[in-house]
Amino acid sequence: MKERERIRQQLTGSPRVVASIVTAVRAQVPAYAALDDGRLHEVRAIAAWALERMLQLWATDGALTPADLRRFRGIAAARAADGRPVQAVLRAYRVAATVLTDEVAACTPAPDAPDAFALVRMALTTLDTLAEEMATAYTATSEDLAADRDRALRLLLDDLIAGRHASVGALTARAARLGSQLPDPYCLLVAEPVEADGPVVTQEAALGLLAALAGDGHDTTSLATVRGSRLVLLLPAAAGGAAPEALRERGLRGCAISGESQDRIAAAYRLAADALDTAPAHAHHPARVLTDGDAQVLALLGGRPAAAPEQISRLILGPLVQPGRGHLREALTSYLDTGSANAAARSLGLHPQSLRYRLRRIAELTLRDPRDPWQRLTLDIARTIGP
Repeated sequence: MKERERIRQQLTGSPRVVASIVTAVRAQVPAYAALDDGRLHEVRAIAAWALERMLQLWATDGALTPADLRRFRGIAAARAADGRPVQAVLRAYRVAATVLTDEVAACTPAPDAPDAFALVRMALTTLDTLAEEMATAYTATSEDLAADRDRALRLLLDDLIAGRHASVGALTARAARLGSQLPDPYCLLVAEPVEADGPVVTQEAALGLLAALAGDGHDTTSLATVRGSRLVLLLPAAAGGAAPEALRERGLRGCAISGESQDRIAAAYRLAADALDTAPAHAHHPARVLTDGDAQVLALLGGRPAAAPEQISRLILGPLVQPGRGHLREALTSYLDTGSANAAARSLGLHPQSLRYRLRRIAELTLRDPRDPWQRLTLDIARTIGP
């Protein structure tokens, strides 16, 4: 027993062992490979606790206690809620047990044969018990969540925008269990009251806005939740076109991000939320919502991580960069440089009406009116930093 205790103290006193367990789990279990920093912190904490507990059981010839089992059941329930497959969770524990036995065998001096056999027996017994307990808790939690479908869908979106997910595949499977699917392509709409004393932000308000945009039946690809004082909706990209009118009717304004991939929904949420935090009042217009281009320009102006200059230019200028529209880019440049349609027309040798027609055409193609102060600024930035 003294040798077991010596090894226990040696291994639990070294952060390297926990790091080795986490590295092995991420390398061998795909569902853990893409975890964000917040989730990895949780994995490290669980690994440290499990390492200490298993070594203590080995050192004392002990067995799992009711408190241990409650904790394992709680971990399984949390994994069911965030959509990480139970098979992946159990495999992670098996990988951890393998790393543990390797670390014990590498100790100097190594444990004798009876102690080594005791370690293997303890590991097998513990894994068998926790597999049964965790599988039962996981299934029960999954069934409870599925029974309360609206709550489960809200939790799914909460996890998406917080970045609490293992992979797109796991999220897709989680949505499928709830009779839903993640929209692809999608529009992430974040909305807030225009006035400080505007409409109260509630889950009911989020669902009401969802009904207006996705239909009363709530399209199976649409989700809604609340984050602080804001409504957050995940919609098919096509549904985002009705957002300006729906928001205006409800005294709301918003930012809609549609250019990020499914595995970057959390990044899309941060981009939209930061845009609403920093956009000047004149950036908001009743006939439109802020978009990816506005959000990227605001990130650039605020010194936050932003897209590459050519991407910002593409988001803002859009169809203007296509062949055959050089005359529109020329008209835009002249208008931005001179500040008026008459002056721009004179510089290009055009009739003012011809120049104004080109400006209207630019607004139609880019959905940005060069005469609007904020939209003019975004167009100016895009043509300045673009290729």
